[in-house]
Amino acid sequence: MISMNARTVLKSIGAVALAVAPFVMHPVSADAAGISHVKVAFLMPDEGSTRYEEHDRPGFVREMKILCPTCTVLYQNADGDASRQQQQFNSVISQGAKAIVLDPVDSTAAASLVHMAQSQGIKVIAYDRPIPSAQANYYVSFNNEQIGKMIAQSLVQHLKAINAPTSGGVLEVNGSPTDAAAGLIKKGIHEGLATGSYKTLAEYDTPDWLPSKAQQWVSGQISRFGSKIVGVVAANDGTGGGTIAAFKAAGVNPVPPVTGNDATIAGLQLIIAGDQYNTISKPSEIVAAAAAKVAVALLEGQTPTSTATLFGTPTELFTPTLVTAHNLKAEIVDKDVNGKPIEPASVLCTGRYAAGCKKLGITP
Repeated sequence: MISMNARTVLKSIGAVALAVAPFVMHPVSADAAGISHVKVAFLMPDEGSTRYEEHDRPGFVREMKILCPTCTVLYQNADGDASRQQQQFNSVISQGAKAIVLDPVDSTAAASLVHMAQSQGIKVIAYDRPIPSAQANYYVSFNNEQIGKMIAQSLVQHLKAINAPTSGGVLEVNGSPTDAAAGLIKKGIHEGLATGSYKTLAEYDTPDWLPSKAQQWVSGQISRFGSKIVGVVAANDGTGGGTIAAFKAAGVNPVPPVTGNDATIAGLQLIIAGDQYNTISKPSEIVAAAAAKVAVALLEGQTPTSTATLFGTPTELFTPTLVTAHNLKAEIVDKDVNGKPIEPASVLCTGRYAAGCKKLGITP
């Protein structure tokens, strides 16, 4: 189990407050502390999710400008290609990066990157996805195991509330087998499903988190199990969207409750439309800012505080928020992060989603 000295106790799966664990960092900027004109790399794993361009990167750059105005951020995205990420990793080292924030495409393959960088005195901060086979200098993320438990437990509670027959069961659509964070989410899903009375009919690890692969697999399970499927635990909004597409293509109406994670625009709109049951809000700006603080602290020679140890690495985990139609307005549209909503109504309530927004009391 993950040791969490400062974990926020979840009083309710249905209404979870976003708790940001405190960082104790040096109050002055890096420039004031004598660190200036340093290069820090921010390497993200894929372009399949819009979060990296829209939230993670801006959040990291914003915090770095505050902490070290003369520092340079080297940003790269591997677009789901582990070989490309290795090339990008080598590139930022050759450009003189002194710290690298790495969200690995392949958590196992990333171990060699960590060892290579550390052998040259370069600090490595594992970001979002852990690197189990190597001890990075730090790991910062939302609590992935808890995410899995939250979405699964929420689903079984909902199935019970709508009197879904326990003679049926659920499908489990997990994330990529090369992503250690997906493994933690999967572990949490198993814990969450164990709180209910619904058996797991089948489960699948989705290669590279591809929605098309999830859709293809779910289509096969619909043919196999038919109406016995009373719900689906999908590990993120992409696999959830692929799942929903499979049911619609099969002519299943209504679609059984489907979970998600990441609170993407597409996932939130599926909740607004009534096609997806839940998702997880985890504003990436929060962990991105935390990663920037850790990078600067390490470069200053400080030891950043941590509230957990995961895979032997000092860790800071943040508690996410479960979102359903019931609290989407409060947690997404009305929630303020860095002076703006997580997603504005003007973005969510377009076209065919306008009617659903009106029903939920969301007005652009």
